[in-house]
Amino acid sequence: MASVVLKPGRDKSIIRRHPWIFSGALAEVRGAPADGETVEVLSSQGECLAKGAYSSASQIRVRIWSWDPDEEIGPDFFRERISKSIRRRVGCVDPAQTDAFRLVHAESDGLPGLIVDRYRDVLVMQCLSWGIERWRETLVEALVELTGLNCVYERSDVEVRALEGLKARSGPLRGGTPPERLKISEFGIDYWVDVQRGQKTGFYLDQRANRKTVRQLANGREVLDCFAYTGGFTLAALKGGAKKSLCIEASAEAIELGRENADLNEVNPADLNWIQGNVFQEMRKLRDQGRSFDLVILSLRIS
Repeated sequence: MASVVLKPGRDKSIIRRHPWIFSGALAEVRGAPADGETVEVLSSQGECLAKGAYSSASQIRVRIWSWDPDEEIGPDFFRERISKSIRRRVGCVDPAQTDAFRLVHAESDGLPGLIVDRYRDVLVMQCLSWGIERWRETLVEALVELTGLNCVYERSDVEVRALEGLKARSGPLRGGTPPERLKISEFGIDYWVDVQRGQKTGFYLDQRANRKTVRQLANGREVLDCFAYTGGFTLAALKGGAKKSLCIEASAEAIELGRENADLNEVNPADLNWIQGNVFQEMRKLRDQGRSFDLVILSLRIS
């Protein structure tokens, strides 16, 4: 097996189980590993500390798979990691509250570079690192087997792949192309999601708890929702008793879907207005107009 050797004193983060090794920490690369290939991580004294996926182009030169030097990295390893991830979600996601949630969250689930979101009966997968790219088919097979779902759609069309030297890619992996609109439910609110062209994998599932909090705070308030996307926070606020909401969003496509989401939940059109534009410019205009709000939502998106 190929290996990387750390510079003296650069093993502390690995011993503390940080899952990344940056290029500046490496003293030597042995064996000319291919991108995505599993390599041993050796201390400056030659002790094997971990195994990880190598990437020649990224500043994150190795992403750790396992801190057990004897663990074999292969199909059984990835199947078990996905199985553990699914079991975690069973314990923390109530199916009575939502049918959409993050199934695999990269380093948090021991699979650096892999995102898998579930939208009802559709899995949306992002491969963000060379290690995941190399094992993509193995991972898809495991996901289908362990979830019992037959539709897997790829959304590896994000800029971060370029840092790995990977090209953007999207399209069906199993089960054909999903519908243009998928309807999901979260705390009694329905949303249309565009998994083919929407931001991220279609919806900001990681903001579920924050949307619930906004709903609890919104009663009787006038709301300004910045970077509103398709209205997730706004609908939560209105369902929580907000008087009105003003949404600012740059994407015309997102606004269109946001309006469809409002119709889906029978929102009174007089209670919701949209502005298409740059949030910072539009907020200055609101300031100059003397506008004020009781609750301001700033859900800034970082690619």
